[in-house]
This record gives sequence, structure tokens and C-alpha cells, in this order.
Amino acid sequence: MKLESYFKVKIKVDCKSLILSNEQLFTLMKDMDISIRNGLSKETNPSSVVKCYVTYVQDLPNGTERGKFLALDLGGTNFRVLLIELGEENHFHMDFETFKVPSQIQTGKGTELFDHIAKCLAEFVNKYNLDNKKALPLGFTFSFPLRQVGLTRGFLNSWTKGFNCSGVVGEDVVSLLKDAIKRREDVKIDVCGILNDTTGTLMSCAWKTPNTKIGLIVGTGCNACYVEKVENVELFDGEKIKPHVIVNTEWGAFGDDGKLDAVRTKYDREIDEYSLNPGQQRFEKMISGMYMGEIVRLTIVDLANQNKLFEGRLSEQMKTRGAFGTSFVSDIESDIINYKNTCRVLSEMGINDPSLVDCANVRYICKCVSSRSAHLVSAGLAVILNKMDEKSVTIGVDGSVYRFHPYFQKLILEKTRQLTKTDINFELMLSEDGSGRGAALVAAVAVRDTIPVSES
Repeated sequence: MKLESYFKVKIKVDCKSLILSNEQLFTLMKDMDISIRNGLSKETNPSSVVKCYVTYVQDLPNGTERGKFLALDLGGTNFRVLLIELGEENHFHMDFETFKVPSQIQTGKGTELFDHIAKCLAEFVNKYNLDNKKALPLGFTFSFPLRQVGLTRGFLNSWTKGFNCSGVVGEDVVSLLKDAIKRREDVKIDVCGILNDTTGTLMSCAWKTPNTKIGLIVGTGCNACYVEKVENVELFDGEKIKPHVIVNTEWGAFGDDGKLDAVRTKYDREIDEYSLNPGQQRFEKMISGMYMGEIVRLTIVDLANQNKLFEGRLSEQMKTRGAFGTSFVSDIESDIINYKNTCRVLSEMGINDPSLVDCANVRYICKCVSSRSAHLVSAGLAVILNKMDEKSVTIGVDGSVYRFHPYFQKLILEKTRQLTKTDINFELMLSEDGSGRGAALVAAVAVRDTIPVSES
């Protein structure tokens, strides 16, 4: 144990750059607060890295939503169509089908993509015998970079996640979906709102907890939205009778202007250099599940090359970019005593019979990387909480990192409390299927005062 403790001290020195002090976090918070305010301003938005897109979602669920609503959730190679029924006393029922987007459609014509989606929508409506005499209300979760100019108008900025359909960038994706539905002439759909997954998460939690004012995603990516006063959103171009609107911060781009340079490590710089989008989404690259495992791998390789891990020996797999999945980080940090998970993970990475000292240090590296991720999220949440200055706020959260890492929730809670004004109370609430349920709730709120659609 003495040897392990001594060796960990040496590793702690090497990992010091991965640990952020509250002083560093407060500095980042000042810069992020400025970036968010710049994003909200008409004058400074064009040059702001944090864009603060207006979602045009102004009404939150209040528990009186009734009826059956469709949701379409498109964010990757698979997409879902959902039917959600809302009733008395928080009655909730959901059916859904998952459909694949074939690879040739992902990189083909945009009309082919939306024709495929419309076809799957029609199949779903028929399967569940939905009354199609009236247009079925639908909420559309579209998890690609989107510039919205209305609740049902959103223009694609760029494709990500392997998609590259022609004729879509710069176009209103709601119009493209409506046109595809119209071409079929066999199903009537009323697209009541388009949103991203953070807004869906906020809406999903707000249905159960009305004071939900922030939506957070920490999964493959990382982003947050929040409820802002309309008077502070200069780019808002809708009716200003209602006092609030949800703003999608797109905070993953924070630091793209150099504001994170003081805390970025050589590992962060290497990840950025070899990514598909160098120089972009630098905040997200220090946090999210798409990169966390790779940060750990780069740290391990660096220390092994210095003969501080595995006696300097490395497997070909450990040298391979992207081979160390973020799920490995959660597995390793779940170890408490015997390093069983750590040994299994290292074995899968081609490193057999590691010493207990090696296991302890690999676990410490994982702890440093995941804690930094959680603390950066905390800094972002504290900026939003302090800016809103509401005395009681629920934060709806979703994403694989938040769900499956054994300590992530605790880390965020503790650090956000340290960074937030003392008179602000907040709680974290795990969202239940935010991207699907939230989309349906946007539709439900949009038609709340009308007669809901029913089955035939």
C-alpha cells in the first residue's frame, strides 16, 4: 500500500493539468457569461462562439395537456417515431418504433431522406390505427446544428454524425418534411414544433416538475438550454406578449475563440487536431462521451512512454486512436477495492497482468478526466443559474455519461453548489426519454387549447 500511495503521488503530479481549481473555474465562468450575453445580443451574436439560438418554445407543460401526439426523433443512423398519450393524473403511455436510415440515404439526396422518413411515419400511423381524418400533431426533434426563426421553421447549418445529404444545408427542414408528407397523399401530419434534444429534455422534466428551467445533455455531445426573458433575447423575432423563451446555448463551442486555452492540456489539443472538426466545439471536447475515453487513453500512453505505467510497455490496441471507449471510464471508476473491472478493461486493451499500482493509477487518471468533465459542466450550469437568478430551479438532465458514470451526478451537484450564488436552490432531475417525450410535449403544448386527436 505504501508503494501504491507513493506511486500515486507521482501520477498526481503528472495529472495536475487535468485538475481545475475553483479559481480557474470562476475565470471560465466570467468568460462564458460574456459569451452567452454576446450570443443573445443582435450586435455581437455574429462574432460570438456561443450562439444562443432562439427555440421559439415559449410555453412549458402545465399538466393539463391531454390527448395523443406524435413525435419524430432524428439524430443519427436510427430514428424513432413515437405515439404519446397524456391523460388525467399524470397518465402517460408511449409506443414507439425505431427505423434505420440506410447508409446510401445518409449521403444521398435530401429528398430521399425525407421521403424515407415520411414513408416510415405513414407505416407507423397505419400500424397504430390512428384517426387520420384530421392532421396528427407532431413534435420534431432534429439533433443537428439548426438555426431557428420560428417554432416550426429551422434551417440546417451543417450535417454531422456521418450524414451528408445534398440539398438540405441552408434549407428549412420542417418544410422539407412537410413536402415529403404531402407527396405521399396518404397521411396528414401537423408539425407543431421543431426542437433539439436539450429542449426536449427540459420539456420532458417540466411536465412533471413545473419549475424545470434548464435542460442539459451530457452524452456523446454536451449542450444546455434554459428559459430566458424575451427582453434579453434580441434575436427573438416572434410575438413578445409572452415573457419567456427557451434559448439553446450550443455551449459546446465555448472556447473556440481561445478562452479555454489556459486550461486545455496537450491531450485536448491532440484530440482537437485529429478530430473531424479541428478548432470547433472545444468545450464539448473536454467534457463529452465522444472524447472522454480518448483523453484517458492519451494520458495513459503518455505516462507509459515515460515509464510511469506498465513498465513502459504498451499494446497496439492502447496505441490505437479511439480504442478506449468512454464506457471503460465508468467501468474502471466503479471499482472500489479489488480492481476487477480495471483488470478486465486493461485486458481488453491488450494489457495483461497489470500491477495493483498500475491499476490504481489508471483509475486515478479516469477520476481526473471525469471530474474535470463534471466540473466544466458545473461551471456552465452555475453561469446560467446565476444569470437567471431564480431562487428554485430544476435542471433536467439526460445523456449516457450522466446516466452511467457512477459519480457524475454527485460531482456536478457538489461543484455547482460551490459555484452558484448561495441563495439559489437547484436540483438535478434525470429526464425520461427527453428527445422523444419532449418533442411530443412541444406538440401537446402547441395544441393544448384545442380538441386532442383520438384513435379511430
